[in-house]
Amino acid sequence: MELVVLENGREVSRYAARIVAQQLLINPKTVLGLATGSTPEGMYSKLVRIFNEDLITFEEATSFNLDEYVGLPKDHPQSYFRFMKENLLDHVNFKEGANHMPNGLAENLEEECVNYEKMITSHGGIDLQVLGIGRNAHIGFNEPGTEFVAETHVVDLTESTLDANARFFTSIEEVPKKAISMGIKTIMQARKILLLVIGGSKADALVKTLEGTITIDYPSSVLKLHPQLTVVADKAAAAKLKKIK
Repeated sequence: MELVVLENGREVSRYAARIVAQQLLINPKTVLGLATGSTPEGMYSKLVRIFNEDLITFEEATSFNLDEYVGLPKDHPQSYFRFMKENLLDHVNFKEGANHMPNGLAENLEEECVNYEKMITSHGGIDLQVLGIGRNAHIGFNEPGTEFVAETHVVDLTESTLDANARFFTSIEEVPKKAISMGIKTIMQARKILLLVIGGSKADALVKTLEGTITIDYPSSVLKLHPQLTVVADKAAAAKLKKIK
């Protein structure tokens, strides 16, 4: 594991974008695992800038998103499909059909999960998986109690996750109660994992991830078993870690 602690979220985003850019330069046919939310947003902005400077191309790359809400249309302002289009996909040169996201409107959600897992496998697995963590140490939408052997599945979101995501909606009642998420097993099968952690509200979760017991009560705690894990955090997020004091 490599732990990089930087001054602020802007530096975390810049550093993370360089890692993704390096991956694309080393392997133009990279399969990326992408995350949504405020944590990777700055990284995507910087990747678009690097692309616009003709330093990288996404032309041969493929992407799989971690998760999507169940029940939100793709054009809903808070759908992860729309987030990815607005923050990255509409601004770079992925080929048509190269970006994959769980379909939260599928008639048969269980079948959608199985098919999504098969699609990842058919592309040879994920080369670089980008992650954030929730305040309760969830990764993707794998809430506390999720078994480490779980593959892509339907998730019932916890109250803490609903509360955390309510700021993006008019009210907490509008936040979808379910999502489709890559499972922990799926995430751990990625060849490399890039974990981004920004802000003091994630400090306790980062301690549980890196210094706590490996337990399904803190899903992100399993990440330290991954042989190619890079953690990039700002000082606020890393403030409670013993190893850097």
